[in-house]
Amino acid sequence: MNSSMVRYVLGQVLKIEAALLLLPCAVAVIYRENQGYWYLAVAFICFVLACLMTIKKPTADVFYLKEGCVATALSWVLLSFFGALPFVLTREIPDFTDAFFETVSGFTTTGASILSDVESLSHCSLMWRSFTHWIGGMGVLVFLLAVIPLSGGSNINLMRAESPGPSVGKLVPKIKYTARILYLIYFGMTIIEIIFLIAGKMPVFDAFAISFGTAGTGGFGIKNDSLAGYSSYIQWVVTIFMILFGVNFNAYYFIVFRYFKKAFCMEEVRYYFIVIAVAIAVVFFEILDTASGAADALKHSAFQVGSIITTTGFSTVDFNLWSQPAKTVLVLLMFVGACAGSTGGGIKVSRFVVLIKTVIKEFNSYLHPKGIKKIKMDDKPVEHEVVRAINVYFITFMLLFSASVFFISFEGKDLITNFTAVAATINNIGPGLELVGPVQNFGCFNVFSKYILIFDMLAGRLELFPLLLLFYPPMWRDTIEYQRRRRKA
Repeated sequence: MNSSMVRYVLGQVLKIEAALLLLPCAVAVIYRENQGYWYLAVAFICFVLACLMTIKKPTADVFYLKEGCVATALSWVLLSFFGALPFVLTREIPDFTDAFFETVSGFTTTGASILSDVESLSHCSLMWRSFTHWIGGMGVLVFLLAVIPLSGGSNINLMRAESPGPSVGKLVPKIKYTARILYLIYFGMTIIEIIFLIAGKMPVFDAFAISFGTAGTGGFGIKNDSLAGYSSYIQWVVTIFMILFGVNFNAYYFIVFRYFKKAFCMEEVRYYFIVIAVAIAVVFFEILDTASGAADALKHSAFQVGSIITTTGFSTVDFNLWSQPAKTVLVLLMFVGACAGSTGGGIKVSRFVVLIKTVIKEFNSYLHPKGIKKIKMDDKPVEHEVVRAINVYFITFMLLFSASVFFISFEGKDLITNFTAVAATINNIGPGLELVGPVQNFGCFNVFSKYILIFDMLAGRLELFPLLLLFYPPMWRDTIEYQRRRRKA
């Protein structure tokens, strides 16, 4: 493995984090908060370390998928480590494990919090929490490729390692332009949401913070009741934008460049909206008797379905009090997740579509053993390698999920809490049920369980394998062998 190239990428990532930490510094200046000095200090440390790591450029710029996975996983750990330091230094989250949990939850767009009183944080810390969602939503390495294109022609390996979904490709011939297009769409949609929220008389600070959380499908609220205290108009705006940010961004690219037929014929997007419509209908009829009217029931059902399937995690009501069928729908949506190529988490709609078509194909093979039928998506054959990768992903996901539930069960909490806590973290959602419900938090877990859930958040955001590769011994043996050959050369 080309470790010098990995080091160089990590250095560039720290430079970006140093620049991003200036936003909470600016907020601290506006609100005259002393906590901003600590954010500035951490930004300075990041910049100095970044300069030391990038002062010597790699002699070999070969960058394969292996290096992409390792660089991606280490980048997110490094981002979260330094992103947590301001919380500790300001004493707003004095315990490092809690601060690290909160920051990982932010960058991975999970939204699971250990805080019982969010409103006690300073404005600059609240903005940093929400801003980590926006950074992590599209991916910091995608941003890196957009503003500082790396040499070597293998940048697609970085994008594949970080971007959610079964496969990642180029929208245009050069990957740096693909990254820029994605971020321009992402930035534009965020600005539009901010404008709509301000038009609904939401305070400017709140509009920016909530829009960052919506765009990244993260869900950190800046109020203790999440979004329950805002007007119906604001809740509907957030509902719509949560669902829009869960759509595959390729569809937006097609719309922007007027390839309307391609945009509206994307099979995954169609199924995504069908699942949302069915889920809203089921939840609506389940909560109709307990709501204050049909309009209220529709608002809450649409909001919570949109929030859970896109893995945003905002809430307007304590859905832990809903009926069992309604809660079951929400738990199932946790696993389905949003579209591939969106900012949402979960297993992804496209994977479920391919898995269901694989099952149907297997049934047909029993009826017609000699028949040959390809699995298709968008009228194009799905390659066997993609089907195999999806099957392997699903098996790995279930193994990691089961192991996580088992490990945190030693703490003695009830099964629903443990099950939904892991489901909410590995799918990057935020709230679960019972002790981790929408009006509760994850502060009830001990240190060991928190690190298990931190691992799940990172693994879920990075599509499992980039993080798991760090714990695969042959990868490190290959690295040692590569360094040995280079020294001999």
